[in-house]
Amino acid sequence: MEEGYGQIRVLHVLGGLGVGGAECRIIDLYRNLDRDKIQFDFLVHYSPEKTGKKSPTSDELMAVREPDYFDASVKKLGGRIYCLPRFVGTNLVEYKKAIKQFFKEHPNEWKVVQGHMTSTAAIYLPIAKKAGIPICIAHARSAGVDQGVKGIATRVLRKPLHKEGIADYSFACSKEAGISVFGQEMVDAGSVRIIPNAIDLKRFAYNEQVRKKIRDELNVSNAIVIGHVGSFRYAKNHEFLLEVFAHVCRFLDNDEKNQYSMLHGMRIRLLMLGKGPLMDEMKNKAEKLHIYDRCIFAGNKSNASEYYQAMDYFCFPSRYEGLPGSVIEAQAAGLQCLVSDSVTTEVNVTELVSMMSIKSEPKDWARKILDDLLLRESSQINPLMEEIKLNQTLTAIAGERRESMFESDDMPDFDALDKNTGFEQLNAPSEMKTKRYDVNDYSIGDREKSSEYILSKLRRAGFDVKSQAKMMTYFYERGRF
Repeated sequence: MEEGYGQIRVLHVLGGLGVGGAECRIIDLYRNLDRDKIQFDFLVHYSPEKTGKKSPTSDELMAVREPDYFDASVKKLGGRIYCLPRFVGTNLVEYKKAIKQFFKEHPNEWKVVQGHMTSTAAIYLPIAKKAGIPICIAHARSAGVDQGVKGIATRVLRKPLHKEGIADYSFACSKEAGISVFGQEMVDAGSVRIIPNAIDLKRFAYNEQVRKKIRDELNVSNAIVIGHVGSFRYAKNHEFLLEVFAHVCRFLDNDEKNQYSMLHGMRIRLLMLGKGPLMDEMKNKAEKLHIYDRCIFAGNKSNASEYYQAMDYFCFPSRYEGLPGSVIEAQAAGLQCLVSDSVTTEVNVTELVSMMSIKSEPKDWARKILDDLLLRESSQINPLMEEIKLNQTLTAIAGERRESMFESDDMPDFDALDKNTGFEQLNAPSEMKTKRYDVNDYSIGDREKSSEYILSKLRRAGFDVKSQAKMMTYFYERGRF
């Protein structure tokens, strides 16, 4: 697949187009691509029941499918949306039939099929390949599975991906996600390419004016705001988050020894962005914990980047993740983050991230949050310098793993794509091309001062979507890295 063939269309296979991590990252990439060269289409899944057929066509499913969150964005960007019947385990014959019929009806439309729904990738990718798709990709976006029978089924369905041949390329957002989906041997053999979940760093960079605007809208202008962004699903562990916050509230309300006197007189709020099947259950739990009036269930927000500005701290106790984009977004906004150690350490890019086990007591998490908030309020960072240096060492080790993907012998000359700049600085602001930021530009109590230092670390680690858009354009055009 070489240049000169006109616009290339890529078909992304997903469960839906809701506000999930994978969907957000793909849409971010889509917005930053040169769409005269590359266009995205989407093949999603929907229950066939409303059609009255076991194996309905894409058109029949689209006629009854309810529009999803990103439908309008896709159409505005020039993309098309198609549909398959949702796979439920007992409809394998019908599912295969629908896939075969779909590619038969759309011959030679796509150069690339990129499957982010790895639970059934071993089913639809071979069919796509047989239908004449030149490049088929399996893309791992998560490092875990749901509990119970569903999780067992997912592991069984992913098993064929542990051997080469199902896909032409295997991508993963992190090494941990790669191991979870493709197996240790595939990762060790170098058969899995790690591509970080990149974001639009400039959009998430700290902005004092935006912070004031959102805090006024939420009526939290004089409050400490602990934040979380994620769908209300099992993996995100909202019940633990609420228990942690309940302890934060109790410690502040019953602080007889004045351990947290610097925080006295300030309201405390938990701001949660996202929706999902467990949202009502979590609202009930907040009621039972007597913290509902201190919680803000904000739902999905098209301007989520602005809500990070309103936060003072970010708590993320997930049970499992691939590489959570929300933690990268929180770091870009300059937020201290307390993250479950069930999450890959590859997310620990800056000095802002601390990790704790979800096997620890919620009260221990609460103590850590309050200690960090005290430090932020006092802005006395000198006692932390040794800890910061330790974090830098750990970050450098993780960074070497991430950056190695950009240093292999078979990587293209990205200088040819943007003259006089290296890959890590593609599309970086002009000041970033002339200045290297160091720890002296970082202050744990000053998000505005620290912003460029934090963003520079995230860029160097491969989390800038503008740079990634150039890399993926190169791949989609040539079919190789």
